[in-house]
Amino acid sequence: MKSVDLNCDLGESFGSFVVGQDELVLAQITSANIACGYHAGDHNVMAKTVKMAKEKGVSIGAHPGFPDLIGFGRRVIQTEPSDIYHFVIYQIGALQGFCKVNDVEIRHVKPHGALYNTAAKDPKVAEAIAQAVYEIDPSLVLFGLSGSELIKAGLNVGLTVANEVFADRTYQPDGTLTPRTHQNALIHETDTAIQQVLMMVKEGTVKTVDGSYAPIQADTICIHGDGPSALDFARSLRETLVAEGVNICPAEGSHYHKGE
Repeated sequence: MKSVDLNCDLGESFGSFVVGQDELVLAQITSANIACGYHAGDHNVMAKTVKMAKEKGVSIGAHPGFPDLIGFGRRVIQTEPSDIYHFVIYQIGALQGFCKVNDVEIRHVKPHGALYNTAAKDPKVAEAIAQAVYEIDPSLVLFGLSGSELIKAGLNVGLTVANEVFADRTYQPDGTLTPRTHQNALIHETDTAIQQVLMMVKEGTVKTVDGSYAPIQADTICIHGDGPSALDFARSLRETLVAEGVNICPAEGSHYHKGE
């Protein structure tokens, strides 16, 4: 039986601004990527989200991003790998504190937005992130775009990695995501997104924007939790995968690849 993890970026509210339907989405996923205050979230939101995830039995992960609250972490900040290394450690450490007081452990790390996309292509950025994760806790699973530089960097330092795919994003022929600045970056039709996921999980391939097919490995599927139909989509996707005989479980099984 094929197994796959369902993850979602959560804890992205800030102060009096509420983003997403975190408590409801948690019932449909197996891994929660919790914002650590740099691109979204704050200390109160982090505390609340960790507690909710624990209560729902959902695996908890840190979701570090560029220090960019105004741009929601989707703008690239030109900086040194050492700076990236330090702010990834800082953000993971912040979430570790809330996990400690709730007697629960962090299981994975998934970079956010522009940091994630930069690490998918830039080996130096990828290495800085992977090294930070490994030195904090080598048992953490590193989430990265399937087949990307971040996945390679994680394996090189000795981490367990999870190749991530996206339900509602289109893909370029080289296996990278279509930039959000492009008109066709997002898939808005639920059925189309679900069929894309099924192909990636069951066949190991994805149809790209030019009509060709690219090989892809789907260990964990990202569901975006901040859209108006996020909850309905998460529920439909999970039900479809189960009906197709796919086992839904957190990203910590033998089908993940350990570095030598």
